[in-house]
Amino acid sequence: MPHVFEYALLRAVPRQERGEFMNVGVIVYCAPLDFLCAKTHVDGERLRALDPALDLEVLEASLRHLATSCDGAPAAGPVSRTTIGQRFRWLTAPRSTIVQTSPAHTGWTDDPSAEVTRLFEALVLPPG
Repeated sequence: MPHVFEYALLRAVPRQERGEFMNVGVIVYCAPLDFLCAKTHVDGERLRALDPALDLEVLEASLRHLATSCDGAPAAGPVSRTTIGQRFRWLTAPRSTIVQTSPAHTGWTDDPSAEVTRLFEALVLPPG
């Protein structure tokens, strides 16, 4: 039986004033299955085309923290003590930082883990 799931794209925004971004990850949340997962990929060469001065280490550290927050690991800080639904809402809240999220989208799935892979391959990885 399919379940409703939500997802949001993680976007690297090297220079907020230009409004340019690149998808660098996806977060998938499925409440009925108590599932929350993030998967990321940083293509430094493509991102440097948007901003040659981009600090890739800061970007990658930010993405690692988001993934840790999804997992609910204590290293994520206070967000780790919230429910996965609260974490998804916190992760997808609008922000003005190097990593921003798209609006949340919904769908139906029998396998949210497979949705992570499908969305990641279709919307994050470069065409190939």
